[in-house]
Amino acid sequence: MITRLHEKPADPPRTRPPGTELAVGVIITLLLVQGVAAAPVAALVVAAGDSSPAAKAQADYACDGLDDQVEIQAALAALPDGGTVVLSEGTFNCSGSIVPAAGTTVKGQGPEKTSLEFSRNGILNVSEERVTLDGFRIAGSGYVNASTDTVLDLGQWLGVLTVYASHAKIHNVTGTGDASIQAVFLLLHNPNVYAPVLEDVEFVDCRAVDTGTYGFLHNAWGSENTTIKNISYENCAAINCGRNGAFNPWVTGFDFAELNDIEGLRVTDCLAEGSLESGFHFEWSPEKRDCVFVNCTSRNNGQKPGPDDYLLGDPDFFGAGFYLPGGQVSLVNCRAEGNGAFGFFIINPDGMLLYNCTESGTGRDSVIAKPISYCILQSLPVSRSPSLVMDHCRSLDSNGWALFVCGTDNALIRDFTMANPAGIDGIGAILGCPSGELPVNSTIDAGVSNSIIDLAASGDRPQTLVYIVNNRNVTYSGRVASDAARPVVVEWTLAGGADLTDLEVLPAGSMA
Repeated sequence: MITRLHEKPADPPRTRPPGTELAVGVIITLLLVQGVAAAPVAALVVAAGDSSPAAKAQADYACDGLDDQVEIQAALAALPDGGTVVLSEGTFNCSGSIVPAAGTTVKGQGPEKTSLEFSRNGILNVSEERVTLDGFRIAGSGYVNASTDTVLDLGQWLGVLTVYASHAKIHNVTGTGDASIQAVFLLLHNPNVYAPVLEDVEFVDCRAVDTGTYGFLHNAWGSENTTIKNISYENCAAINCGRNGAFNPWVTGFDFAELNDIEGLRVTDCLAEGSLESGFHFEWSPEKRDCVFVNCTSRNNGQKPGPDDYLLGDPDFFGAGFYLPGGQVSLVNCRAEGNGAFGFFIINPDGMLLYNCTESGTGRDSVIAKPISYCILQSLPVSRSPSLVMDHCRSLDSNGWALFVCGTDNALIRDFTMANPAGIDGIGAILGCPSGELPVNSTIDAGVSNSIIDLAASGDRPQTLVYIVNNRNVTYSGRVASDAARPVVVEWTLAGGADLTDLEVLPAGSMA
């Protein structure tokens, strides 16, 4: 069981020498709300062991570089609700956890200047409401199961920064962790720590870099209040997660729904790059409601080698820029670049939207045999019609299929552009389900049905640019411009078939 680790100081904290009231007064003044007449907010200053003598002389608490969490925790305990602990420049070596009290702020001088280095299972533990963290670097390593002195118990999920409680603000924090811990930034509903719904947490300008584990991870224990709600990420990045070892074979940059349902997620101007597995990821089973991504980029993810006997939809391999199994998820102005297996992997969409999204270069280094830029699969009935709207999206220079749509019902694909796909087995895009391409464990029994597909396709690398197969009541429009041997092939259409009346097939150079 994870407990709140309120540390008891081993030695009396070192207090501020006399004659430094002026310096502290300046810091308090800087913490006032700009432009608003208000009483000063309480602030206490903690100096790092390697900070300058002048900084130590002006601080309320001075660390010596050993067990520095003791001084930080003492300062936090001395604050009223709404107070701030200001950390100086330098490195704080923490052999235990830091647990901010409700309503307090921990503020550093920026990730390049203030660093918290955690060891001996220490974490930054946000288990009280209304905590703000701002302006420092965190790093954690060497986590073990304290009872056996072995690797960390898989049942005790931890992050170097673990958020259990609601109404938290995490701003301008850069973090890393080795492969001995589950995540750098972890949102965890644990009823033994905080029983209410975990909600209203914002990450702004945060980065997880060169890790041996997940960058940002959501999870939940128990059977009640397991929906994490109203979480926002703005200008955050997960870079090279899984590069320095891997906590498990499925390390992703961002994982928003592991065992938790998710509702009210907002991800804006974020980057996932170089992950072992997916860049932006949801697990299959959790419910996803009202999840919106805007201006997000996912590139060069899926660094894990694919299995030799890979089948489409293999649950042991993701390799995607955006891995989106079901739910009400919207992506606006998002980009997938050079990912290993998929640009956008979508299964069982139920009210999903992709608007003005772009894929390029999927299939980097041939991680798997059949890379797909946009993979849209449906094997379960869905309630919403259209199940998927994909509007004004593009696939550029794919190293495999630019588009694969299989088993999909009530989809609306408008103004889709595919340019210069390499194709697989001589085909640039498949709209339907050939019998040999059904996903692993599939219950799909139809290619595409009751859908509208409008596209502009060009390129000569594959023998067939667009392959339409196993369609029911699908209307096509747009243009295919290619000098390929068979630019469009239609086979095995069922009752209602495929209506190609408004689909033009022209020679290459006719798209202008």
